Amino acid sequence: MLKYIGYLGVGIVIGILAAMFGLGGGFLIVPTLNFLGVEIHHAVGTSSAAVVFTSLSSAIAYHRQRRIHYKAGLLLASTAVIGAYIGAWATSYISAAQLKVIFGVVLFLVAIRLYRKKSREPHEVDLKEVKLNYKVVPIGGFIAGVASGLLGIGGGAINVPFLTYMGLPIHYAVATSSFAIVFTATSGAIKHYTLGNVEVEWLVLLVPGLIIGAQLGAKIAKRTKASQLTKAFAVVMAFLAIRMILKGLGYPVP
Repeated sequence: MLKYIGYLGVGIVIGILAAMFGLGGGFLIVPTLNFLGVEIHHAVGTSSAAVVFTSLSSAIAYHRQRRIHYKAGLLLASTAVIGAYIGAWATSYISAAQLKVIFGVVLFLVAIRLYRKKSREPHEVDLKEVKLNYKVVPIGGFIAGVASGLLGIGGGAINVPFLTYMGLPIHYAVATSSFAIVFTATSGAIKHYTLGNVEVEWLVLLVPGLIIGAQLGAKIAKRTKASQLTKAFAVVMAFLAIRMILKGLGYPVP
């Protein structure tokens, strides 16, 4: 009984962080499952399926808060799905290790810039008045998809800083990223399921906690000041960047 309560607790913690930062949660689910003894390919596949539930729960919560920019989210998702397949295909021809180092350095620099960025509070912004360049948004989605398929990182690590750069406040960027990840994660999960990489038993153990945690994470994000949320996201992204660089250099990082 205690074991199942522990899995529920792990799921809740991951769900909270995933929803708060619009990252899906794969960056925590994969090493957690691997640590618990799940073979790495199955950990990745099971994580892809779990992220569907995490991002969907997050998206529902953010929909209630009216924080999702649906047009931007759909444009991101439409090209990210294509990019993910291209990225996965490219792993056979490109050295992922070298790309992880390069991409990790870029992400780290973006994290530093984001940390210093001044952010607007949600009440200071009317979403209808935010003007995004819809011709450019799909490009960001495609890059996020390629990075996801090629390097095994979640699209949120690209989506959120990209959307904030485009002029979307951090709260809306996180919410929109969560919405877009629903589609990309579903695509990846279906592919992994057909390959036999999804461990349904682990999925059943983690999903309840992930769903609850995502709801809590969205509530916490709503009550967090934009400047604090931006800085916290930058710190998480710097952590992901350092982890990616170490993995690219061959260190046994989970």
